[in-house]
Amino acid sequence: RRVRRMEVLKGRLRVRNMLFRELMAETLAMFVLMMFGCAAMAQVKLTRGAKGEYLSVNVPFSVGVMSAMYIARGVSGAHLIPAVSLSCCVLGRLPWSKLLPYSAAVVFLMYYDAIMDYSGGVLTVYGANETASIFATYPSDYLSLWGCFFDQLIHTFLLFPSDGGHRHDHDVLPAPADLVPPLATVVLMGISQSMSSNCGGGINPARDLGPRLLTLTAGWGTEVFTCYNYWFWVPIVAPMVGAVLGSGLYLVFVQWHLPDSEINETHDLQFKTKDIKTGFTMMVKTWINIGVKGF
Repeated sequence: RRVRRMEVLKGRLRVRNMLFRELMAETLAMFVLMMFGCAAMAQVKLTRGAKGEYLSVNVPFSVGVMSAMYIARGVSGAHLIPAVSLSCCVLGRLPWSKLLPYSAAVVFLMYYDAIMDYSGGVLTVYGANETASIFATYPSDYLSLWGCFFDQLIHTFLLFPSDGGHRHDHDVLPAPADLVPPLATVVLMGISQSMSSNCGGGINPARDLGPRLLTLTAGWGTEVFTCYNYWFWVPIVAPMVGAVLGSGLYLVFVQWHLPDSEINETHDLQFKTKDIKTGFTMMVKTWINIGVKGF
């Protein structure tokens, strides 16, 4: 009876619309990712480094990415980062109709008392006791706005050839599909460990904008959008630009030069024949195919 009841419940709750299924999977995956990352940031910052350090933030964020990918990859492909989704649309691997924003409130409630104790009850973006950076990224004081833009652009510019370029192409996976999330974790950890001192390891517009909206309504006010010369748009726009440029780099330097199965078969046939004329003809056709399909 219990099994039958579960089957009935499953039939009633099962979502038929595929796009909605994907959005549900991405939402849960993003929730898990943000819980790992923001909770780690809160723990390190609110204890003034007594219960963690720089690495204590980067590792949980990276592990959160791996967990989120395992959660959603079977349904939506685990995009997680809108910049990756945009790149997949540019490459033709994702319909443009699915380019949608794919939850820091729990962390705020969980660490509410600690936040108030740390800040003295004053929620600010600037100063020694600022707490806004627990949830969203903010630049260092010495950076110009366009320096910030270039910094964030480079992050995703490097991310896509290393991770997104092969994540949705089963023919060029560098490892078995189940090992792609750990590989993505290592790539993200490398980027965050080596390039996040200027503006933090934003990379993900969804990771930054959602928590920033939370801080807007939870007591930090409009300063989260106006601070640092209206910095807020940089971690939204720059990763998108960087991802498209990175995908273009991957296409030109790697993907267009990968062996095509049909071309390989023709190439093999060329060397099996003893007829010189036929071999030459097949070779010409092969290069024509490469030119048409590659460019």
